[in-house]
Amino acid sequence: MTQTPLRVTSQDQHIVVSGTWEQFKSIQKGFEDSRGVRLFYYAGTIELLMPGREHEIFGHIVGCLLTLFLAKKGVFFQPTGAMTQEREGTVSAQADQSYCLGCTKPIPDLSIEVVFTSGGANKLRRYQALGVSEVWFWQDGVLSFYCLGIDGYEQRNCSQFEELKDLDIDLLKRCILIAETDAGEAIRVFQQGIG
Repeated sequence: MTQTPLRVTSQDQHIVVSGTWEQFKSIQKGFEDSRGVRLFYYAGTIELLMPGREHEIFGHIVGCLLTLFLAKKGVFFQPTGAMTQEREGTVSAQADQSYCLGCTKPIPDLSIEVVFTSGGANKLRRYQALGVSEVWFWQDGVLSFYCLGIDGYEQRNCSQFEELKDLDIDLLKRCILIAETDAGEAIRVFQQGIG
């Protein structure tokens, strides 16, 4: 009997189709036992994302480094990972990482997105519909910060959260890049940098 060779997908697989909220919910139900598939809905668009290896690596390392920082600084936080964030009938999203800061909430304060194939700032509309206070994007070696204001998201140079005011953004970016080849070294450098 011939075994099928193991295949690790390094690139994201992404499907976008038009559809209703009801169609989205049906698709979501069909994928409820499928790990590694992320589903999104907003404004009549259904997206399915199967993150590749690099996408997952970067998502986990950003989450790991941020978690280390929050724990070291004694900040109350709840890491909510890629949990589904929804407003019934309107929007559904799954960030690569997400966090509640200060106390637990139904919709996280911070969502972090790793972008390889598509999306980027285009995803901000669905996070705005959810009421997420801040969204970070890691794309092409650049970390971008978007803070929700009265007129929508505004790009900033750092986080607006008081809990993250001491976060060294240059150190964070450098360590994310180090993790591309050595996650352990990235964590060690970051830990030393935050004291």
